[in-house]
Amino acid sequence: MPAFDQHPLRQSLNDEVHARPPVPLDTPEFISYLAVLHHEGSAGREASHLALLAEQLGLPTPDTSTGHVSLDAGRFRLKWERHNEFSSYTFFRHIEQGDAADEHALLAVPASWRKDIPGQLIAASHIELRSVNDVPPASVMQQVSPHGKTLVAAQVADGAGWVFTDFHIHDGFSRFLLLDAGLTPRQAGRMVQRLVEIETYRVMALLAFPVAKEVGRLLSRAEDELADLMDGLEQARTSDDDRVMLGRLTRLAADVERSVARTTFRFGAAAAYYRLVQQRIDELREVRLAGFPTIREFMERRLTPAINTCATIANRQEDLSGRIARNSQLLRTRVDIELERQNQELLAQMNRRAKIQLHLQETVEGLSVVAITYYASQLVNYMAKGGKDYIAPATPEIITAISIPVIAGLVAISLRKMRKALSAEEHAPH
Repeated sequence: MPAFDQHPLRQSLNDEVHARPPVPLDTPEFISYLAVLHHEGSAGREASHLALLAEQLGLPTPDTSTGHVSLDAGRFRLKWERHNEFSSYTFFRHIEQGDAADEHALLAVPASWRKDIPGQLIAASHIELRSVNDVPPASVMQQVSPHGKTLVAAQVADGAGWVFTDFHIHDGFSRFLLLDAGLTPRQAGRMVQRLVEIETYRVMALLAFPVAKEVGRLLSRAEDELADLMDGLEQARTSDDDRVMLGRLTRLAADVERSVARTTFRFGAAAAYYRLVQQRIDELREVRLAGFPTIREFMERRLTPAINTCATIANRQEDLSGRIARNSQLLRTRVDIELERQNQELLAQMNRRAKIQLHLQETVEGLSVVAITYYASQLVNYMAKGGKDYIAPATPEIITAISIPVIAGLVAISLRKMRKALSAEEHAPH
């Protein structure tokens, strides 16, 4: 192959498409499945925990960097996968002749190891894969669920298999019976994987339901408070009232936005998990059995309403956030208009004060002319008295009288020139 400049992720991206294939299963088989939520750094402890199991079984230390591991211990097989929010452990054990019907694959796993699996258990299932020759479907359909619950049943894979369950938890596990009526080992593996994914994703989707209930109560209070604030908006008479209402609206907006930030991921994840549930149900290719609900019907009746509630609450929350933002903008505009009116009044008052100041200044300038003229004429008088012998026959009084209008005129002209210079400087472009 020519030495092309390849993208560094090309090989890993291609391998991702082929990663995590279903485990081929030969009927009969016990399958036990555990899904654990990542909690308080549990995801970081999974590698060492898997290495401990491999050490106990005398197997090489597994590489967990790819996010999936397969171990074959002879007595059982383990498939581990790490997902975004949880990790899954699937255990397989071939059913031997003489095994009791209530056994499961976990019985072959070291008890101390499985009890210390990191994380919080969110889903757990036992699946029993049997041949229709050993367990005829008719015999299962003739009896009610062993625990008295509604039995969910359907043919899958276009009639190549049968699935029976009640979706209830018994002794900590939900239980599925998968009957092989012509499934290939890979088909059986895919069916098991779809069943455990349906069970896991429906529980993961329902994590948003309690959140939706809590948010619904918050939204009801917030909507009532917003309605009260809008009623009070018409009764507000002063700018202080507007500012108080704006403060309450700001606090309400903060509460709602905090809720949006806290729940957006959960509601989005619920919608994504629900789509995965629907996709996995489509892949089962169910055929309805008379008198029994299918997995699709069960989910549409039990899961879909909860997911619709979460979607409604999410939309209601976004709508309320937008309404609060619009009302806040409206009230803020009203406050801004009032502030602008107050500023205009303040500017008008400043203009009036400036005019009064100007008149006072002109009055002071007139008095300044008189004062300067008086003091300057006195200087002239003193000078004339000192040189009266040189100004005869004129007297100091005559000289002083003649100087008064001359001094007054010069002072007035000087002040006018100074005022014009200052005015020109003030209006000059900067």
